[in-house]
Amino acid sequence: MAEPRRSLPDVADLFDSHGAELLRYCTGRVGPTVAEDVVADTFLIAHQRRHRLADGPARAWLYGIASNLLRRHRRSETRALRALARTGRDLDQTDIADGAAARADASALTRRLAAVLAALPARQRDVLLLYAVAELGYEEIARTLDIPLGSVQSALHRARVKLRAALATDCAAHESPDGGPR
Repeated sequence: MAEPRRSLPDVADLFDSHGAELLRYCTGRVGPTVAEDVVADTFLIAHQRRHRLADGPARAWLYGIASNLLRRHRRSETRALRALARTGRDLDQTDIADGAAARADASALTRRLAAVLAALPARQRDVLLLYAVAELGYEEIARTLDIPLGSVQSALHRARVKLRAALATDCAAHESPDGGPR
C-alpha cells in the first residue's frame, strides 16, 4: 500500500508566522537593507526546499536558513562592526544627531560592544545574537545551528563573559577615583 502523500508547508503561512521576527533578527545582524534581502532569500529557499520540512519546528528551520545566508555576509558584518567600533557611526544610518551627552555615552558603549561582537568567534556571535536578538531558546539555537546543546550553552557562556568584561572595563573608565560617575 502506498504511503499517503504528505502536504507541504505553505510558505505564505510560514512568512505570516515568522517573517517579522526573522526580519528583526536579521536587521540586528546586518542592517535593514541587507536584512530584507536575507529574509526574502530565506523564504525563497524555504519554498524551494519545503519538502525537507516534515512536522519539525519551522521556526528553527527558517532561522537555520537565515543563519546560513548571514554567514555569507560575515565579512561585511565584521567590517561594519569594526567600522562602528572605530567611528561610532552606523553605516546604515545617515541622520545621526551628534551633541547630546547621553547620545555620546551611548555611542561610546555601542562602539565598545560592536568591537567585542566583531572580535567574538563566529559560533559565539551566532549563538549570542540568536539568543539575545532573535530570542531563541537553547534547544532552538542548537537545532538552528546544528550543534549540540552543550555547545550552545558553552558558546553563550563564553560570549557573555567577554561582554561582561568589556562592559566592566567601559564602566570603570567612566568612574571617578571616588567611585562615582565622572
